[in-house]
Amino acid sequence: MTPKAVTEAERRDRLRLSRTENVGPVAAAALMTRYGSAGRALEALPGMALRGGRVAPLKVCSIAEADKELAAGAKLGARLITAGEPDFPAPLAALDPPPPLIWTLGHGALLLKPSVAIVGARIASAGGQRFARQLAMELGQAGYVVTSGLARGIDGAAHEGALPTGTVAVLGGGIDDIYPPEHAQLYRRLAEAGCLVSENMVGRKAKAQDFPRRNRVISGLSLGVVVVEAEMRSGSLITARLAGEQGREVFAVPGSPLDPRAKGTNDLLRQGATLCEGAQDVIAALQQAPRLGEPQGDLFDPPPGDAARMEREAERLRERVYALASPTPTPVDEIVRALMEPPPGVFAALVELAVAGRVDLLPGGLVARS
Repeated sequence: MTPKAVTEAERRDRLRLSRTENVGPVAAAALMTRYGSAGRALEALPGMALRGGRVAPLKVCSIAEADKELAAGAKLGARLITAGEPDFPAPLAALDPPPPLIWTLGHGALLLKPSVAIVGARIASAGGQRFARQLAMELGQAGYVVTSGLARGIDGAAHEGALPTGTVAVLGGGIDDIYPPEHAQLYRRLAEAGCLVSENMVGRKAKAQDFPRRNRVISGLSLGVVVVEAEMRSGSLITARLAGEQGREVFAVPGSPLDPRAKGTNDLLRQGATLCEGAQDVIAALQQAPRLGEPQGDLFDPPPGDAARMEREAERLRERVYALASPTPTPVDEIVRALMEPPPGVFAALVELAVAGRVDLLPGGLVARS
């Protein structure tokens, strides 16, 4: 589908929908498809939550709250882009589901160029940082934007190496959240010469639960992810796993078996990641990689589904669907097969249960009891 511009009122409604309690990216995309506009979805949410079994009223983001965030972003000089708009990055739009929106600060045109992510250990070796800086510089000279997460160590080195050619930093907190604090000067340089990106609310300070979503955006913006150093329980390995699930290339830099920071990268190589000893390894692999899937385009382009029929189907199936959900993430396909019911009705029931706070709809077609 062809991306299209949206009105300011529509953009505000999309912001409100994404900031509403229990509405994650999966539920947001489903609600957009069912109701045809964010405004109609917002009107339906309170009743949907009650039907799904919620007792307390659902906290729907108000117009005043959305206007406050929009004003805060405008004061910073940041820009809000929602999924399906022409400037929404195509690799990110190809995710299932894409983030409903992103805030950007700086040179947003960098998001429309081919990108490679470089991530790794926060407590990185001097050699690892030197390698990341050189790799970023050479990839930039070859025409790639370098994406990372503004963290200490490898991330910071990658941004430094790519600043002259173009680099993007994805933040865990809001677009104004400088973390770690010692990267305040790097943040300012990125705002001037690069681009900062956040899926989160303006003014939000990053919390631990925000970083997996940040990592999903880092890999989602990129054609491939290079892990330079990573211990076995590193967040960089989460980024690599997400990249593999998204159909992106995963690269790993080998290291000494005596260094704990090499255990994660060496394990990635055992699992089939592409060896990276320099920029040419990345460039050659990306030239042979299959093209990413087609972006979804504007999520409001399809005509709205039959909302009344979906509500009847959800009512009929809701408790049977809930009984099959587990605290362990389960593929939605398995629930559909167990019920032997049409998938749209099952998913309609899951969306109502999610809005009610009884299940979590997860990327990758998974569902878990809340």
